Amino acid sequence: MIIRSFGNLSNGGTAGLYILRNKSGMTAAVSNYGASLVSLYVPDKYGKMLDVVLGYDDAAGYENGSGCIGGTIGRVANRIGGGSFTLNGKEYQLTVNNGDNTLHGGRDPFHKRLWDVRIPFSKVDSGDLMYAVASESISDGSSTQAKSNLEDKMVTFCLDSPDGDQGFPGNLHLEVSYRLTDSNSLVIEYNAVSDADTPIGFTNHSYFNLNGHNRGTVLQHIAEIKADYFTPSDSGLLPTGAVQDVSGTPMDFRVPKMLGADINSDYDAIRLGGGYDHNYVVCGYPDGKDIREFREIAALMSHDSGITMNVLTDMPGVQLYTANGLHGQVGKDGSIYEPRSGVCFETQFWPDTINKKNFPGGILRAGETFTSKTEYKFSV
Repeated sequence: MIIRSFGNLSNGGTAGLYILRNKSGMTAAVSNYGASLVSLYVPDKYGKMLDVVLGYDDAAGYENGSGCIGGTIGRVANRIGGGSFTLNGKEYQLTVNNGDNTLHGGRDPFHKRLWDVRIPFSKVDSGDLMYAVASESISDGSSTQAKSNLEDKMVTFCLDSPDGDQGFPGNLHLEVSYRLTDSNSLVIEYNAVSDADTPIGFTNHSYFNLNGHNRGTVLQHIAEIKADYFTPSDSGLLPTGAVQDVSGTPMDFRVPKMLGADINSDYDAIRLGGGYDHNYVVCGYPDGKDIREFREIAALMSHDSGITMNVLTDMPGVQLYTANGLHGQVGKDGSIYEPRSGVCFETQFWPDTINKKNFPGGILRAGETFTSKTEYKFSV
């Protein structure tokens, strides 16, 4: 593993960049600022390595940027209506940052914080040394080749969110692990525990462009989503509580089609979202069974690069988002990110689940452990 400085933050802190590599040469760079995915190099049909995620050159870019690019979202991804909820008979008021609603955790979100780092060893388990290696290697701003017995393909970021943080109850401990497999998958695993009942909903907010992060729009990418239903939203992009059949609508991706085929349709959901910004029901409806079954739920393919990305998860929903809100973001190597520059597949509990009795999951009970896994598998 290569560990290097990722630059300084406005509060004087220093972020690190952790570079993972598998036997095939696939490379992921992740930072403990926001537990963010910074770059992801995968081979195209010609064997050339392409960086297929949008991102910034340094931690300052992530600190000052918008759009949640590449970050880990929490405590609750997507929107909570009115910025409030009632749990166990008590009403909680959250920080609001999206009109009257709370979006992606509200103010001071998880993707704008510096996380602790744990790097596993291949043969030994020495937690103190793991933390020491991570911190020492970035203290002088230099690039360091980590010790040979450090695991090259995995790093874990840890965050403690105290009771009352963002308005949520309970002291929450969250760990997010990034892992590369030798079959060219990026696996993101979540592990959380709280000492009080609390809503949760973690996701990764990476924007994918399979032609390369700086190669225009994704409108000609072919997408497939294995979902018969989606959850329609109102003008504030808050779910109405309905669950709607995709049949005969521009929302239907059960048969693969170009992302741009219907993105400008005169259809309420498309107009309100400014493109695709919708939660798809990938399990848990209508019978509510097997809402945490791990399986393939979506795929994305580019004819230009020949790269296919399959999305697997154990979460009951996925937000398809076509970067409608990116406007002139200056990214890696001076790239300018605009709407449609990338597409997100944000695996999640359904938006506003805590306020919708007919929506499944989304509450972590005191003392219980929440685990989840999402995999992005690449091939040509």
